[in-house]
Amino acid sequence: MKTVDWILVAIPLLIVLAVGIYTQRYMKSVSDFLSGGRLAGRYLLAVSRGEMQAGAVVFVAAFEVISKSGFTLNWWNWIGVPIGVLVGISGFVIYRYRETRAMTLAQFFEIRYSKSFRLFTGLLGFFAGMLNFGIIPAVGSRFFVYFLGLPPTVTLFSATIPTYIPLMGLLLTVTLVIATSGGLLTVMMTDCIEGIISQVLYLVIIFALISMFTWAQITDVLGNQQPGHSLLNPFDSSGLKDFNIYYVLMGIFVGVYGTMAWQNSGSYNSAASSPHESRMAGILGFWRGMGKGAVVVLLAVCAMTYLSHPDFTAQSLSVHQEISRISNPQIQQQMTIPIALSHLLPAGVKGALCVILLMGVFGGDSTHLHSWGGLFIQDVLVPLRKKPFGPKQHVRLLRLSMAGVAVFAFIFGSLFQQTEYIMMWWSVTMAVFVGGAGSAIIGGLYWKKGTTAGAWAGLFAGSGLSLCGIIARQPLCGQALQWGNDWLSVSGFGTHRAMGFLLDHVGNKFPLNGVEISFFATLTAILLYAVVSLLTHKEDFNMDRMLHRGSYATVSPAGVENTQEVQPARRGWIKRLAGVDECFSLGDKWIAGLLFGWSMLWFTIFLTGSIWNLLAPWPESVWASYWHVVGIGIPIFFALITAVWFTWGGLRDMRVLFRRLREQKINHLDDGTVINHQNLDETALAPGPEQTPAKKIS
Repeated sequence: MKTVDWILVAIPLLIVLAVGIYTQRYMKSVSDFLSGGRLAGRYLLAVSRGEMQAGAVVFVAAFEVISKSGFTLNWWNWIGVPIGVLVGISGFVIYRYRETRAMTLAQFFEIRYSKSFRLFTGLLGFFAGMLNFGIIPAVGSRFFVYFLGLPPTVTLFSATIPTYIPLMGLLLTVTLVIATSGGLLTVMMTDCIEGIISQVLYLVIIFALISMFTWAQITDVLGNQQPGHSLLNPFDSSGLKDFNIYYVLMGIFVGVYGTMAWQNSGSYNSAASSPHESRMAGILGFWRGMGKGAVVVLLAVCAMTYLSHPDFTAQSLSVHQEISRISNPQIQQQMTIPIALSHLLPAGVKGALCVILLMGVFGGDSTHLHSWGGLFIQDVLVPLRKKPFGPKQHVRLLRLSMAGVAVFAFIFGSLFQQTEYIMMWWSVTMAVFVGGAGSAIIGGLYWKKGTTAGAWAGLFAGSGLSLCGIIARQPLCGQALQWGNDWLSVSGFGTHRAMGFLLDHVGNKFPLNGVEISFFATLTAILLYAVVSLLTHKEDFNMDRMLHRGSYATVSPAGVENTQEVQPARRGWIKRLAGVDECFSLGDKWIAGLLFGWSMLWFTIFLTGSIWNLLAPWPESVWASYWHVVGIGIPIFFALITAVWFTWGGLRDMRVLFRRLREQKINHLDDGTVINHQNLDETALAPGPEQTPAKKIS
């Protein structure tokens, strides 16, 4: 790192710090701390939530996938485009969830099912989230150790420890300060500033890389693979393990099933100023993601080219030597591309990437701390209280809980030995909660006959199978079985045929990967939720009350939130399918319509190309040209467009949020407490038996 690199790192971080300090003064209630007062606009949400995907660990995880599959996975991803777009435009799950006004998912579970179900899912979600988050600070810190060329070990108090451990402690401390100072208000505003700065720096990195590497050099490396393992031709990639068409198909199913179930950014789901703004934030997130894709792919393929192309043999020699000194095979694989990038990027550009990933660490990790720490208080302690916490006491407990999450992540990251891909670890740890909770979410929001018994059955089946899958994949499990087998033999008890079967199929030899475990667990959960609900159904659940529709509608004085029932206009089948309703303005229809049309265009190209290749396969040169345009050129175009578009939108929504915060009326009953299947602030305004429902402030 040169002086110019450190300047590039320091200036954005000082800007982010200033915004965080300024925002803190507006935090006045539990609702502000947990959900940003439910006042955020669509661009603010789209940009700030997108920062969760800009941290070092996310880049490292993407590098792992690209290094194994190249561009081929991009082709198969088009299979799910129509489904993903329809889910986004329709606001599937997220729209109805926002109508419930719940601040956490488990709070919705108490409204829909029972307090005991909320408590259990709160604990289960917290447990799964801690496991999932546990590796993230460690991977991010390792990235910076190798990217910045820091010594692998340091001496502290006469003890030699890996350098990533104290660095992890430093980064976690900064993110904890961000998360606890003003809650989601601070996290959201700092993430938005970070996202806006990153969009500009993406362009700097993109144009630097395309000036350093030619497309011919890149395709020489990607095309130089053995048959069945092509990184360019998806129809010659059947030999690729883990990241293939089956990974995509199962991921699509699990992704739709688990829409909004994973709570690593759960507070954003309740932060929008209205259900429609929440839906539009999701749609805009699709557009913004197209621009970010260019820099991730370019960094990965250029690093691969630098390591393998003859033109860079002399320059990359020191990189290979540095990589070979890493003893852990999984860490060696994870850090290969980061080490290459640290050598190939010139001064200035290296600093730009460093600040992007550093801000991504602060943005992503602070959101994780806020979400998991808040989940424990809101969904474990709050339901157990007979008397609600006071506002100051409540916020103090939230901050302490977030500090506890940070301490756990530090200890877990220091001790845990990772043995598989980051993406696979995320898939299977997410499934511990999502595998069972998805059925309860979708059934609870869309099916009035869903019952508490059905929710329990689906939860135990999906989550139990996923947890068993995690255990079965661990080398320690195989070692324990081997020890048990040896003990039985030495003790004279002999061994059973079942023991031999387990030894052959558990640990590193377990036949299913993380995505496959998730897929089969979710199928089982759906089936049991439906069957048990039908068997135990006695009366329909009052969906209008839960969703604040009809006579239960809510209004706000400033028009920020208005879920009053509106007489629906007649809509065509396409609008009904996509969920386009009277809330869509003309501009909203253009944004959603163009996204739908653009996505369907590429889905059509996917179908046409697939049929064509089955009849007359394209040569490798055609695939190289195709990815030059589709994998590099078009994403660069979107990077330019979104840099301008979302900078304007993000700054506008930040200004609007500050105005709304100055004007809002604080309701301290709005703290996540649920009584008799209603939020506490709603029960205080509930009508008597002879009254009509009261209009209330959100």
